[in-house]
Amino acid sequence: MLRNIRAKWKLYLTVNWIKTLYFNYKMFPFAVAKKLPVFFYGSVKFNSLRGNITINAPKITKGMIGFGQNYEMNKRSAKIAEITLDGQLTFKGFSQFGKDYFLNIMEDAYCEMGNMASIGTRGKIICSQKIIFGKYARIGSESQVIDTNFHAMFNTETQEQYEMKGTIILGNYNYFGNRVSVYKDTITPDYITVASHAVLKKDYSDISENTMIGGIPAKVIKTNVSRDWEGEREMIENALIVFK
Repeated sequence: MLRNIRAKWKLYLTVNWIKTLYFNYKMFPFAVAKKLPVFFYGSVKFNSLRGNITINAPKITKGMIGFGQNYEMNKRSAKIAEITLDGQLTFKGFSQFGKDYFLNIMEDAYCEMGNMASIGTRGKIICSQKIIFGKYARIGSESQVIDTNFHAMFNTETQEQYEMKGTIILGNYNYFGNRVSVYKDTITPDYITVASHAVLKKDYSDISENTMIGGIPAKVIKTNVSRDWEGEREMIENALIVFK
């Protein structure tokens, strides 16, 4: 108990208070901002904050959303975190971003983070249209979630223009390994595991829960397997929730 309290206070002391105060009071109404729901840990560059951020949670608490939060094995940062927020960012509860994250939500785009959703160190989220993380959709380090091809592509025989943007919907209790790439038009069901280095770029709704997928492109590699969410729930919440 004492060790846990000490660890949380050590984390609390690493908060970048200048960026934390600036962001909260710029982006939220005063009644919300004074609770300081968003903490920034370490260095971060705000490229743009022209968009909107909303917290739709039963209770808004201090530090419930952590950018650059130190919850992984690696402890050092390259100090390259960046945020471009020109669209809508919505949180449904607690959420964590590991160190050196890159978050870009473009104009008119919508990104939603479910309760306890996260992306690890050097994680990248680029949202041009719509990206939704379910609750406990947790993604490992050096992964990327991108809903656009960035450039217009077409079929050279038929001249058909391919859609540049799409939607990504990640189910509840999804556990992703490290260095996973998730691209537009990806949909995952609840309770799936994604192996490290996998590439997802289609609708996986037809696979059953408690399935592991992996590979390039990702396909089913094991059934009847799941992270022990209930067995680890207390450990996860104690490690990641700074203030309840």
